[in-house]
Amino acid sequence: MEDAYERPNEIEVFGGDSAAASASQYGMEPYEPGSPPPAGAFVFYGCGGPVDGTQRDWGHVGLALGDGRVVHAWDEVRVDDALDVQRLRPSAGWTAPRLAGWTPPSRILEGHRPRAWTDG
Repeated sequence: MEDAYERPNEIEVFGGDSAAASASQYGMEPYEPGSPPPAGAFVFYGCGGPVDGTQRDWGHVGLALGDGRVVHAWDEVRVDDALDVQRLRPSAGWTAPRLAGWTPPSRILEGHRPRAWTDG
C-alpha cells in the first residue's frame, strides 16, 4: 500500500516491514462504521500465518476509498467493504483478518522524503 503513495509522488514513506509493523509504527484511529476513514487512509487488520517458516501476526492493509470500502489484495486486487474483509476466507494456516483501525494520510506522509529510484 505504501507504493500507492510512493511511486506516483516519487517519495519514500517509512512504515514497517509488514502491515502489522506499519500499523504499530503509524498508530491507528478506531474504526467506526458510521464514520468511515477518509479516502487515502490505510485500514489495518490483524491476521497471521506462516511466512518463510515464521508464524506471527503479519497483518493486512487496505487503502480507504472514503465511503467505507477499501482496495486491497486478497488473492487478487479487489474492493470490499472494510467490515466485510473480516469475512474473507484465509489461506491454509492463516487466521481470518480482524479490523484493527486506520491511519490518516497525513500520518502516513510524516517524515517522507523524495526518492530517486529506477524500475528495471
